[in-house]
Amino acid sequence: MLTGSANPHPRSHPARGESQGGFTLVEVLIAVVVLAFGLLGLAGLQAASLRNNHSAYLRSQATLLAYDMADRMRANPEAVNNLDYNTAAPANNTQCFTTGGCTFTQMAQQDKFEWAAAVANAMPAGQAVVCLDSTSDPESGAGTPTFADPKCDNTGTVYAVKLWWNDDRSNTPQLFVYSFQP
Repeated sequence: MLTGSANPHPRSHPARGESQGGFTLVEVLIAVVVLAFGLLGLAGLQAASLRNNHSAYLRSQATLLAYDMADRMRANPEAVNNLDYNTAAPANNTQCFTTGGCTFTQMAQQDKFEWAAAVANAMPAGQAVVCLDSTSDPESGAGTPTFADPKCDNTGTVYAVKLWWNDDRSNTPQLFVYSFQP
């Protein structure tokens, strides 16, 4: 003999008079607060990512600008042999382009002039020097090079391209040194 209910499946809806539970306003408020903190964390992560990407972009620009000067020097070996890239001051020698020619020294001056303008345009507060430097390692103990005192010893056959800029996201000065033999 069977006892109990004739229906083998229990009821899935509440009986009359029983109330059905749901989310309360406090539970919804807690969920919104948790979601808000998660979104704030995501926004902070995005801001840090942008800051780091911009710093990496500026370092890439410094690398390209250093290679640009190295290529300019390799294209003018007579001026390199005369130490013009180490000693000649930048100058805008328009005769290199208007009259059809200039000396190797004038071309070195023009290269340094154009390159300095490119550095200033590409980098925030960008400045750069190119010089002979047998100890171009900034960690060599000779002190940190600055644009006012680039710490070039003007000896040897190794040239150093030194670029400085302000990382405008963190507001810290940056230095990039590229050494090469043309």
